[in-house]
Amino acid sequence: MTVLTESTSEVVVAGAGPTGLMLACELALAGVETLVLERLPQRIEQVKGGGIQPRTAELLESRGLLEPLLQRAMQRDPVGGHFAGLPVPLDCTPWQTRHPFPIAVPQWEIEEVLEERAIAAGARVLRGTAVSGVEPDSDGVVVTAGDLKVRARYLAACDGGHSTVRKLLGLPFPGRPGTHQAVLADVRLSAVSPLVPQQMGHMSALTRHAGGYWAMLVPVGGDRYRFTFGRTGQADTTREAHVTPEEIAAALQAVYGDETTLGAVDNSSRFTDATRQLEHYRVGRVLFAGDAAHIHPPLGAQGLNLGIQDAFNLGWKLAAVVQDRAPSGLLDSYHGERHPVGAQVLHHTSAQRVLADPNPSEDVAALRDIFIDLLRLPDANRHVAGLMSGLSLRYGLPGGHPLTGQRMPDADLVTEAGPVRLSTLFGSGHAVLLDLAGTVPADLPLPPRVDLVRATCTDDMGAAALLIRPDGYICWAADGSAAHDETLLTAIAGNLARVQ
Repeated sequence: MTVLTESTSEVVVAGAGPTGLMLACELALAGVETLVLERLPQRIEQVKGGGIQPRTAELLESRGLLEPLLQRAMQRDPVGGHFAGLPVPLDCTPWQTRHPFPIAVPQWEIEEVLEERAIAAGARVLRGTAVSGVEPDSDGVVVTAGDLKVRARYLAACDGGHSTVRKLLGLPFPGRPGTHQAVLADVRLSAVSPLVPQQMGHMSALTRHAGGYWAMLVPVGGDRYRFTFGRTGQADTTREAHVTPEEIAAALQAVYGDETTLGAVDNSSRFTDATRQLEHYRVGRVLFAGDAAHIHPPLGAQGLNLGIQDAFNLGWKLAAVVQDRAPSGLLDSYHGERHPVGAQVLHHTSAQRVLADPNPSEDVAALRDIFIDLLRLPDANRHVAGLMSGLSLRYGLPGGHPLTGQRMPDADLVTEAGPVRLSTLFGSGHAVLLDLAGTVPADLPLPPRVDLVRATCTDDMGAAALLIRPDGYICWAADGSAAHDETLLTAIAGNLARVQ
């Protein structure tokens, strides 16, 4: 193994979690020299954070990454999403998606798939290399990690809720500290009682209260389970305290009976319901994504998805700036688009925190009943399903067409080469100019990372031509069929500059 002491890279990514690795995939796909620095010497096989929401599934599919993850999925049958664990599944089918259910995949398996893809695309991943210094200047940033010094044009901090990069830069992380604490553990059971669930299901059916504990035990294959628990009505242990096997065994037997026997603990950690968000996702040459930029109560499988979607938004923009295909101001749109999304997730997970209280007051119990009734109404269920799945996200992009800023649903198209799914057109990470009515002239000059696709579709797509960003959002759309309309040509040319 070659020991590096000095190196250069166009982009350094701090952190090899799902966010950092997804960003490395996107950058390497665009041909950006990318170095990922990870403090852990090897990946920890943790189940935590393994819920892939429908919008994230769509994005992963657009890069050919979903199929290998589906092969590693834990659940046998589709299970609807939830809001605060309330016993009304969220229905995503009205949002025109091929993936209306969350997909449970252990986080370490997600990381493994993403790391393999990133390396295959040309990224480097150095493990056991903890960032210890960050020195930004007007032209780039010097990152120190042990004996290694790396000069890069940009640093992407994807190093988690306790971000070293954030602390080294002295950036405040405003918000609310945690008030409740729980334990997450991946365990193996050598014996089980009839109370232990045998298959995955809706969160409300898996959560139990007994013996002064609330707990959720999720089977993940064989003798392995993901065990989440906390105490009800008692003082919390300090977050830094080590989780002991005796503590886990006591909670297991209190909730699931004396017959339930702990065989082994693969890993364990404590977490809280703290809510915090950086004021700025871009600080000069340093950008923040994932938990390094925002933390929130772990409700509704939001954290991993929020981070991966940060990476999809940032990746193509950072690549365009590094390769001098776009002005550096394009990176400001990363903060402008993703900060409000993070704030919205912090907002609704705070609401879920109240509704999911394991020991609710009489008032909270009444609120839960009202909310359950609301979720049974199709329109209310659709709204909350869109919120939790990410399918309803719309960026505030300029343009008067009603589709501008929305995600582009996958569709069955017919091109000269034959039938094709729209999602397969984004495997290269390019933007797509989709011509559905022959409105785009053949001699229109296109940037190298914008693909013109002429196709027909039996479904009404809502426009005659659409310009779709590499992250699958419509940044321009037009009706009409005039092949050489000057207004149309001007609009196309102006918008191409935003996706180069």
